[in-house]
Amino acid sequence: MKKKIRPGSIFLYIVLILAAVATIYPFLWMVSASFKPLKEIVGGNMNLFSENMSFDNYKYIFGRSSLFPKWFLNSFLVALIGTVINVFINTMAGYSLSRLSFPGRNQIYHGLLLMMMVPSQVLLIPNYLILQRLGLLDTYSALILPAAANIGNIFLMRQFFMNFPKEVEEAASIDGLGRYARFFRICMPLARPTIATQAIFLFMGFWNEFTKPMLYIKSQTKYTLTLGLQSFQSRDAGTLWHQVMAAACISVFPIIIIYLIFNKYFLVGVRMDGEK
Repeated sequence: MKKKIRPGSIFLYIVLILAAVATIYPFLWMVSASFKPLKEIVGGNMNLFSENMSFDNYKYIFGRSSLFPKWFLNSFLVALIGTVINVFINTMAGYSLSRLSFPGRNQIYHGLLLMMMVPSQVLLIPNYLILQRLGLLDTYSALILPAAANIGNIFLMRQFFMNFPKEVEEAASIDGLGRYARFFRICMPLARPTIATQAIFLFMGFWNEFTKPMLYIKSQTKYTLTLGLQSFQSRDAGTLWHQVMAAACISVFPIIIIYLIFNKYFLVGVRMDGEK
């Protein structure tokens, strides 16, 4: 017996398809425009395909525009180093707040929750003054050190370890493993889905950051990709849209790769309940 499709379900599918098209089409058009000459873009042609498509825009970016590869590498190094540091600090902090007993643990946890309510924009000027006193302005440390820990991800890891079976650690302790060995050899490998989840968000955060590089970085050779894209777009009054589209596509590519690599862990880790 065939299952009847309800009119409400048909309407829901239509709405979802239209929403998907409205979301995906601008991205596909950006990719398509990155292969087109400028005259087709400013001419109002919204077609995804054209007879004049070529790699000239990408050749210009990686050839004549010598700073763009440098900006790409700067962003990648800052995002990679910042993500690795965050993963270790957030994971160790979450483990400490959930498994270790020490004076003031609950007060520290509640203090961190209160700090989550403070908008990050409020801290930009204080951070700037501190970095200026330390002589870290116009360095990559200015982008990494103030963001070396993330309270939201500390909370994420705490929730995971709160649900992590204590029997696993007890069995490892009986086998002779110390606290550090249990953490690095047992807890962290089993927390891979949650760690991968925070790694995705952290990498995206560092990669897409614009305000902090704009405030802290002054040398053009040290620009991150977001700041370089802004200067690239503002050059020639922002009229070189074919090259801007190519640059934007390149900036999105690493995020897609990172998501595809960690996709199998993402849906498990984002649940935060520790179930496997």
